[in-house]
Amino acid sequence: MTERAHAEGHAEEGAGTWSGSWVAERLGVGLTGDEALTGLLGLALRRNPKRAHLLVSNVLGKHVPQSPSVVHGHGVALGRRVRDLLGAEAAERAVVLGYAETATGLGHSVADGLGSAPYLHSTRRPVATVARAGGFEESHSHATSHLLLPEDPALLAGDGPLVLVDDEFSTGNTVLNTVRALHERYPRKRYVVVALVDMRSPADAGRLDDFAREIGARVDLVTTASGTVQLPPGVLEKGQELVARHETPATDPTTEPTTDPTTGRVPAAAPSATVRRVELRWPHDVPDGGRHGFTPAHRARLEAALPAMAARIAEALPTGARRVLVLGFEELMYAPLRLAHALEQTVGGDVAVRYSTTTRSPVLAVDDPGYAIRTRLVFPAHDDPADGPGERYAYNVAGAGFDAVVAVVDSVADTPALHAPDGLPARLAAHVPHVLLAVVPSYVPGSPHAPERPSMLPEPLRGPDFSSYAPDEVGWLLQDLSDVTLEAPTEEREEAIQSGGAHYAESLPVEYQPSEQYQQLFHAALETSAARLARGVGAVTEIVLAERSPRPVLVSLARAGTPVGVLMRRWARFRHGLDLPHYAVSIVRGRGIDANALRWLADHHDPADVVFVDGWTGKGAITRELAAALRAFEDSDGITGFDPEIAVLADPGSCVRTYGTRDDFLIPSACLNSTVSGLISRTVLRADLVGPHDFHGAKFYRELAGADLSPAFLDAVSARFPEVTEAVDAQAKDLLSADRAPTWEGWAAVERISEEYGIHDVNLVKPGVGETTRVMLRRVPWKVLARAGAGADLDHVRLLAEQRGVPVEEVADLPYTCVGLIHPQYTRGATGADGKAVTL
Repeated sequence: MTERAHAEGHAEEGAGTWSGSWVAERLGVGLTGDEALTGLLGLALRRNPKRAHLLVSNVLGKHVPQSPSVVHGHGVALGRRVRDLLGAEAAERAVVLGYAETATGLGHSVADGLGSAPYLHSTRRPVATVARAGGFEESHSHATSHLLLPEDPALLAGDGPLVLVDDEFSTGNTVLNTVRALHERYPRKRYVVVALVDMRSPADAGRLDDFAREIGARVDLVTTASGTVQLPPGVLEKGQELVARHETPATDPTTEPTTDPTTGRVPAAAPSATVRRVELRWPHDVPDGGRHGFTPAHRARLEAALPAMAARIAEALPTGARRVLVLGFEELMYAPLRLAHALEQTVGGDVAVRYSTTTRSPVLAVDDPGYAIRTRLVFPAHDDPADGPGERYAYNVAGAGFDAVVAVVDSVADTPALHAPDGLPARLAAHVPHVLLAVVPSYVPGSPHAPERPSMLPEPLRGPDFSSYAPDEVGWLLQDLSDVTLEAPTEEREEAIQSGGAHYAESLPVEYQPSEQYQQLFHAALETSAARLARGVGAVTEIVLAERSPRPVLVSLARAGTPVGVLMRRWARFRHGLDLPHYAVSIVRGRGIDANALRWLADHHDPADVVFVDGWTGKGAITRELAAALRAFEDSDGITGFDPEIAVLADPGSCVRTYGTRDDFLIPSACLNSTVSGLISRTVLRADLVGPHDFHGAKFYRELAGADLSPAFLDAVSARFPEVTEAVDAQAKDLLSADRAPTWEGWAAVERISEEYGIHDVNLVKPGVGETTRVMLRRVPWKVLARAGAGADLDHVRLLAEQRGVPVEEVADLPYTCVGLIHPQYTRGATGADGKAVTL
């Protein structure tokens, strides 16, 4: 039976059946109270020695998938009732506090209903950079410690009403513990307790009033429904016996066993679906939730961004999907709820969107229409929890007939454990034909000593407005300087730099327009080397996935790295079904990498997942530049985790350990300038154009669209992916087992050449085919050294040398295929270590 048929059978079988009847019949547990109570709640059995039963909400979006409009609507309605209770003036000064993990989304929705209230929820995830503003215990829970970690301690220090939100008000102990702890530190005159259901016993009902009198404050209660739970004598023991009997895998096929009895290990799922990423482009200035506070300003920015994010999810859904689940992650309830709500509005009535979240709470699953938890998926924790490893659960997902699940996690939880064979996506893929993964950047308040920086950096530029690449291929963390005149003839530019002591990145060379003969050489070289390029791209991508991260964020060093980054992204999609984020950033010798781009990346992704990408290495100057720049960035901003190791297609200089090959061969993207790099110029850094809070700049040469070969280059290489798959596997396997430690042979060779030819400046020696080509296209070349016997890889260099009157000298023992020497008359100072020029 298919999952859909199974789900439809469940629906038909369970029509009119209360989802608490199974427990009620076996344990004698009953609910009495409002008529709406059984519609709001079902019953299940806990694996918890402190309480046998679990009240399972049908409208909370935790254990039971529900329409996101229903989930959000219940919270908003409660918030509006609180506003009416308090009155407009007091409501304007209110603060809402929700409880982790179950009520984080409900509390946030209540704050939405209040309209202008900031929101904070307790958390079980400590953050080293944030001081505790309080904490409390939840006596009946399986995980008791709640931390309060507001970024702004003043959030709890006001005298306005404090609105405390939980999913159920059962004994009142949690609320009393909270209010007692906070009132000692931040006394106030009014509290409002909000819950979906008030299930206190008669004995507990008066405790809240007594406590209010004790502290001298008013405490109100606002709920959707109320009633009591009737518990017969010995219910805890009977419940534990029932759990033990029904949790045996042989008698409960809907519950996944936690360990294999023969190996003691968690058995891996056998995925039958693909797992793909969908890039949300979550606004960088909006926290992922209320762990550190969420203000009305944050709410407004999120509301503005939700339609576009929902549209990206809708576009990624499989064609014909009729039933979609957006699955949140433990405390991360509100962000996926709002995404699900926006998706529901985007797709309309043709697609049934449901929402629920994973949980820490261990609950028995019984496949019976009278039981609230029909199925259970078990997977290991994947956010490195402070209390150590453990099991996590997703309920009522398997067998529910979903065509697709959109799993939403924060970046802290986007770890190798998530992507392991027994991780959440693999578990989902065994039951759902399509799994999408969306990652929301985890908001961590910055160091109080970090320098002041702008509150908002712009979103990446994308094609076709900036570059000829498709918008999903790369996002440029640059500013568009297309309307600024920056070009000058090469010799004139070099002389101007020398006379003013300017930096080479403050101007641009005139874009080289290739002759027909040169274009023919490019196409011939591409035809010859496409398969070789495909092998190198595949190999370096496989190494990145194996050693760096299963979900890397590719960050190309603009512009030479960008085509390689695009090809690596294409390989990851072709071979693994991954949609990797890919950006391009500027790095300038003597000035370092764009710090604002690093800040944007840190706001949107885990720095540990970032892999910097370049086309090739020469002598390793950029490798050293990046390492120094990242050290300086850590010191200035206090942001750590960025790995300076660059991944390159070719490493002829032996400068890095992540590469596809160390051969020095023609990479056709080095043959041209912007017309093989998305029509984007080299990056620009000039004080009058790039302020302290701006990205570095670049130009988009729209007028060269007729000569653009960027798509042709990418398509020619990626078309060879199917034929090189086996070769890539072998090449990657060999590389992964090899000693790839950098030897810096290239640097030693450059030093030797610099002295042998009387140059005495390694910065004027440009080793390798790619660097030599750059010298010929945008510098003043002196001569070219070519390895004796070098063949077609140098045809384009020879042609350029002939056109510019540059001698080509064959050298017997050259470690590179060729080396370009820059004319010291023009650029000895211009290519110095600090990038500046002086008159010779």
